[in-house]
Amino acid sequence: MNTPTFAPRTAEVTRNTAETQITASVNLDGTGVSQLATGIGFFDHMLDQIARHGLIDLSIAAKGDLHIDGHHTVEDVGITLGQAVHQAVGERKGIRRYGHAYVPLDEALSRVVIDFSGRPGLVQNVPFKSGMIGTFDTQLMHEFFQGFVNHAFITLHIDNLRGENAHHQAETVFKAFARALRMALERDPRAPEAIPSTKGSL
Repeated sequence: MNTPTFAPRTAEVTRNTAETQITASVNLDGTGVSQLATGIGFFDHMLDQIARHGLIDLSIAAKGDLHIDGHHTVEDVGITLGQAVHQAVGERKGIRRYGHAYVPLDEALSRVVIDFSGRPGLVQNVPFKSGMIGTFDTQLMHEFFQGFVNHAFITLHIDNLRGENAHHQAETVFKAFARALRMALERDPRAPEAIPSTKGSL
């Protein structure tokens, strides 16, 4: 029996605006290697979770107007990364499409569910116990994921089920997102040439 060969699922996207200059590259079939420089330490730490636990090689270089705050940088990284993932996954043939994960960290527990539906949608329920984690405004997590889903064309449900430490809450979300992403993007050996939709397209 011949093992099917697949084209590499990689992409690089550059986004330049008056507020940010960002380049993001992804290899969806990587080993979890990352090179991250956004100027926001905690955000880099969270992006590293996506790479390591999603087994996605990820490189992001961002220069933004951090003298104002982190909003534009975090949102635009989400947009650029979403565009890169969308390009890399292509027509979505042969993927599992759906992914889900529960991830704990000490007292915190989060659940993330993904559908590579072709339709942007975000539902996020994370009652953060603190407004800031280092220099990272916890409100910006929503902006990151909103930018991502709008440009990756996915449906994403995020629920932090419990947690008392904001760092733990955020980290469980990003780790669960990574694991769900990994599951959804896995190639389905039972349907390697099929687009997983009754419509025939996603």
